[in-house]
Amino acid sequence: MSETTDAALRLRRAIARTRQATRDRVPAGCRPEGADDVRGTFATDGALGFDPFPFLRALHDAGSQAVVIGQVAGLLHGSTELTGDLDLLWDGTPDEARALRAALTACGCTELPDLGREQAGYRVTGADGDLCTPVLRWGDLDVTPCLARAETTRDPVGFTVRYAALDDLIRMRRALGRPKDHRRAEELARLRRMNRTPAGRPPAEGGGISPRRA
Repeated sequence: MSETTDAALRLRRAIARTRQATRDRVPAGCRPEGADDVRGTFATDGALGFDPFPFLRALHDAGSQAVVIGQVAGLLHGSTELTGDLDLLWDGTPDEARALRAALTACGCTELPDLGREQAGYRVTGADGDLCTPVLRWGDLDVTPCLARAETTRDPVGFTVRYAALDDLIRMRRALGRPKDHRRAEELARLRRMNRTPAGRPPAEGGGISPRRA
């Protein structure tokens, strides 16, 4: 499947909306890890100045195969709900850990996370979030296949973003089962129905955490 810029452009528009929506908001002292299960991280200080693109580019430049999950993946698929963090799923291998460390360092991470953990928080310039391996429990869902099924989009600046496929993202949301997950899963399911042709086939082009907090 050839890469298109559609999803990347959707995300760029969403980040512009985030910037506009938070323009007059003052910090409240609530980081993304303190997000509630209804409003999500957009209601936290993580949304202030949120810009995942430098880190996404650094991941590409470092050769990382990490997959965007959580609500940033939702935005790539066309969700309208804004967010304040960037969560990634990665395979837990030493090679990928080296690529992640290189990307984190390139984006100003001053305290590298412990990548030996199944879920590790990180903070870089413009974004923070969680780095998750498939060992982390998503209810009864095995998320390992999500890595191989990831979709890609090409940002107009010239880098590729890997993100969870729509059906996988819906499954992940439903497996977590918080109020925001149910709401977002239903929105994603509506998008999936809208992006199907009358014959039930996906269109040829342009169709279509921390899991604890995204």
